[in-house]
Amino acid sequence: MNRFFRLLISSSLAISCVAARAADEPLFVASGLTIPGLFTKGIEGPAVDRDGNIFAVNFDKEQTIGRVLPDGRGEVFVKLPDVAVGNGIRIARDGTLYVADYVGHRVLRVNPKTRAVTVHAREASMNQPNDIALLEDGTIYASDPNWKAGTGQVWRVARTGKVTRVAADMGTSNGIDASPDGRTLYVNESVQRNVWAFDIARDRSLSNKRLVRQFPDHGFDGMRCDVDGNLYITRHGKGTVVKMSPSGEVLREIDVLGTSPSNLCFGGPDGRTVYVTEVEKRRLVLFRVDRPGLEWARLR
Repeated sequence: MNRFFRLLISSSLAISCVAARAADEPLFVASGLTIPGLFTKGIEGPAVDRDGNIFAVNFDKEQTIGRVLPDGRGEVFVKLPDVAVGNGIRIARDGTLYVADYVGHRVLRVNPKTRAVTVHAREASMNQPNDIALLEDGTIYASDPNWKAGTGQVWRVARTGKVTRVAADMGTSNGIDASPDGRTLYVNESVQRNVWAFDIARDRSLSNKRLVRQFPDHGFDGMRCDVDGNLYITRHGKGTVVKMSPSGEVLREIDVLGTSPSNLCFGGPDGRTVYVTEVEKRRLVLFRVDRPGLEWARLR
């Protein structure tokens, strides 16, 4: 038997073993990925690239973006310039990182190869771009809370960088994501504990605001969709992530081993690993789920 066929058989066996292990893994049971204290209290904005690397802000020090391998080892990937402090991150198909800079009132762009940081959009009248959603055509929606006033709004950022306010008179807008068909934008309000849906028009304007569900207690933070359109919402202060249907039915709730989950994303080899940024222990937590994440699927 020549070397090529030995390698082919060995690779096939390895893939089979990985698939068997994945099939045996418990679903919706959290465990720690990184050691406690690896990030600052500003840990937020996780996103996974096509190679399975997990990016999150404020690794070791403020004003950084960390890159964590699937085995939990991490490093500072980039130091953000001037006053910039990151929050939400999204990754485009070409690997570009889009980062909400809540101090500089900007959305930044990070080149994954050179690690150069440039300004994609800036709007001085923003309170802060907090979390962002990225559509397939490159349109970005940014939540924009005013924590002191208990109000918020939503901005649209075109591929050109042009910024337009598309929703006003909201509560503390925070978690944000779009449905699999790109026709619905979901936005939650941290203090008011509402989850809203908007219709997305062809020109990317928003209309038909409607309440999906209001929760009776605890706050909200980051939010992401899976490929079926179910929403995974971090319950800041409760220490859980809720899986909720598009109609507002709570399907399950997952304990994430710390009181203050701030955001989440999907990754892993099959898109069914959820990574959670957890503030109390300043670490990444993970759990396995039954269906892949939407953002992960779009990167394939």
